[in-house]
Amino acid sequence: MGLGIYIHIPFCRKKCYYCDFPSFAGYETLMEPYGTALSMEIEEKSLLLEQLGPADTVYIGGGTPTALPLGVLARLIGKLRRTVPIKSDAEITIEANPGTVDEEYLHALLECGVNRLSMGVQSFNDTILRAIGRIHTAEQAVRAVEMAKSAGFKNLSLDLMYGLPGQGLEDLKTSVETAMELAPQHISIYGLQVEDGTLFARQQEKGELRLPVDDIVEAMYDYMTEYLPDRGYVRYEISNFALPGYESRHNMGYWTDVPYLGMGAAAHSYMGDSRWNNVSSVEKYIKSVETGLPYRENEELLDRETEMEEFCFLALRMSAGIDKRAFQRKFDCPIGSVYNEAIEKMKARKLLEETEDHIRLTSLGMKFGNVVFREFVF
Repeated sequence: MGLGIYIHIPFCRKKCYYCDFPSFAGYETLMEPYGTALSMEIEEKSLLLEQLGPADTVYIGGGTPTALPLGVLARLIGKLRRTVPIKSDAEITIEANPGTVDEEYLHALLECGVNRLSMGVQSFNDTILRAIGRIHTAEQAVRAVEMAKSAGFKNLSLDLMYGLPGQGLEDLKTSVETAMELAPQHISIYGLQVEDGTLFARQQEKGELRLPVDDIVEAMYDYMTEYLPDRGYVRYEISNFALPGYESRHNMGYWTDVPYLGMGAAAHSYMGDSRWNNVSSVEKYIKSVETGLPYRENEELLDRETEMEEFCFLALRMSAGIDKRAFQRKFDCPIGSVYNEAIEKMKARKLLEETEDHIRLTSLGMKFGNVVFREFVF
């Protein structure tokens, strides 16, 4: 069945204006004790991980994992690899931001066993980067990618965003074309969502956030979904494009019902019929691990309907869609016996298409995925 491991590093140099992830700037004094506590959790979970079987994927995310001092991060990865059963061909990903890595750091990541690098570029326009609170410049982003390739990374992903303040269609085209010149194996492009609790949300409430109009955002979407496949990047998920064979195995696990165990503050876990998360407070997480207090919370035993909902709308994010046989195996009933009305309704609107084995979004459905997903919620 497979297993994914997620390690959360909740630190960053500066909080980006759009970010609602559990990440914190100005916590440098907690980095070393956090690394110690996380190593203790890894040790604590080792028996469970042995029972679950070797991990297929490891994903170290944040925050900005490369905001950690190299020594702290290298010890963490070393502890994980010594303690946890990981397959020899496992995909081991780490998120990095330009401006937080140099050649020494990148070489060390490879030596630690990291074999996939996800670089948070977001834009190659300095004005836009400043407008969204990024700490790097376009030049630094290009240099970081070049250093990663020079260090020996053969599996490199770049994150870009569209619908950003001050961004026009030509700005996005320039960023995508610059990314193409750097020849990554994978590209993720996310539309801006203004989330509660962010600086952008506060600016929007005051009428101070100037975003592109809907027609421009739609033109950006149309451009990237046509341009990238023309350059050989297969769209395998709503926001993700990859050269064949370079899809994110870890993220595909999220969308295809693969169990995963999260470690670190705010890390989430899913084990088929249950899920939970660790406390999000860095200080509380460290203290709880060190003193043996509980740090797991929001434990939930999923009912059958919730499992069905999530199985469907997560699978529909992928271009392959819902595997009807997998649904039958998991729930012991054909998908049509549960969702026939929703499926036929979305097919009539040209948002879904059905084959013998799969139900998937059409090109139009990819654009209006949330409309389809709502139909699969009881």
